Amino acid sequence: MKKQTKIILIVAIVGVIAIIFLFPQLNLLSNGKTPASLDNQEGAEASSGLLPVDVIEMKSERLENNLNVTGNVIPNESVALRPEITGLVEQINFREGQFVKKGTPLVYLNDDELSAQYDRLEYTKKLYEGQENRQKQLLQREAISQEEYDVILNQYNTTLADIKLVKAQLDKMVIRAPFDGVLGLRQISVGSVIGTADVIANIVNIDPIKIEFSIPERYAGRVTVGSKINFSNNASDGNEIGEVYAYEPVVDANTRTLKLRAISPNKDRKFLPGMFVNIRFNLDVEENALMVPSEALIPELEGYKLFLVDKEGNVEERKVAIGMRTERKVQITDGLKPGELVLTTGVLQVKEGMKVQLNKIN
Repeated sequence: MKKQTKIILIVAIVGVIAIIFLFPQLNLLSNGKTPASLDNQEGAEASSGLLPVDVIEMKSERLENNLNVTGNVIPNESVALRPEITGLVEQINFREGQFVKKGTPLVYLNDDELSAQYDRLEYTKKLYEGQENRQKQLLQREAISQEEYDVILNQYNTTLADIKLVKAQLDKMVIRAPFDGVLGLRQISVGSVIGTADVIANIVNIDPIKIEFSIPERYAGRVTVGSKINFSNNASDGNEIGEVYAYEPVVDANTRTLKLRAISPNKDRKFLPGMFVNIRFNLDVEENALMVPSEALIPELEGYKLFLVDKEGNVEERKVAIGMRTERKVQITDGLKPGELVLTTGVLQVKEGMKVQLNKIN
């Protein structure tokens, strides 16, 4: 009985081994393939040796050479209003934050003493004016000497000069707006005595505004008056356009930068002096630039090279010269023509004269 059980067990083991061995062969036959045909297929694929690659067709495109920097907003005009002479504040004729036109009276200082001096000089002027007319008539009749006439004429002219002086001082008793602008916070009150060191208020003109920024010295030769900039900040939506109107004639020796100023309308006053802005400064524009992805360019000791591919998949090595760079692309200035196919993948595996499989053409 034990011998019969042992025989059955051996037969079962042999059957399992046979099934394991024959199952792959049966599977191949069910798919219409024989082991020989499978070996032939793998050999054919190995013998082809074609590397699948992606290529890009060269097309001319517009390229802007933009420089991204930061700058700050400054007012078109800004003055801390101060009196030219010491005086007692008699009247304040403005509100804080008010927009005023050039020449608007803002503060009146007490001018009683100067007004009295002016009136006295006016009376003196009339007196000397009459004496001068009489002395002139006497001189014409040779009733007096030239010297006597000159004394009266000098007194008359001196009085006229004194009147001009007092009138100029009277004009200083009224502080006026030096330009169109917005007044800041008031620093004085009626009844206070102020002098030349005391600030009445700040007045600023912020329409237009000015944008001040600096660029590296290597770009100094590309700066021209009239160049456009785009600027924005977190407090505004969208980009505003400005125009460079002036720049320093020297490069800062400490920072090796060139300072520029641009001007831009600010009618809604959304930009205030002191704000920081992000600036995109357009250095120049190339209308027909050839751009390749950065990963397609291979640096060498003597420059750069690309791999080109024709329609049949033949690889050609090409020396090129580069120009401007963007975040993802590089400009090719020499060695490439529109319509040529540039290899963008597998650049480390291919060689001159190698044949590849064109996988994708962009």
